[in-house]
Amino acid sequence: MLADLIRKGVSDPRLAQTTITGVVMNRDLRIAKIYFSTHGGAHDEAGVLAGFESAKGFIKRELAGALGLRYMPDLRFYYDASFDYGAQINRVLKSMQTDDEKNNPTADE
Repeated sequence: MLADLIRKGVSDPRLAQTTITGVVMNRDLRIAKIYFSTHGGAHDEAGVLAGFESAKGFIKRELAGALGLRYMPDLRFYYDASFDYGAQINRVLKSMQTDDEKNNPTADE
């Protein structure tokens, strides 16, 4: 629901390549931590955070109406670096595979 709201209802171009990766509520349901990633990686983080802060009021109003909550939690946005970390691990594994192929040629060669 939140991802659709951002994609369809928020026209801020800073949020165009943003993906919501998770939402965590605290115990008393007063704070919603919203985790996101962006196609541009960590160097787009500040701009995307500014876009979320700009759209926060709209997002809260739309969610409150759709969810029928008596109290709408405070929305806090955090960059999810796990995709960047995964991409880094993938690059390391590929470089190790390339090095292994150079140092240990197969029997066909």
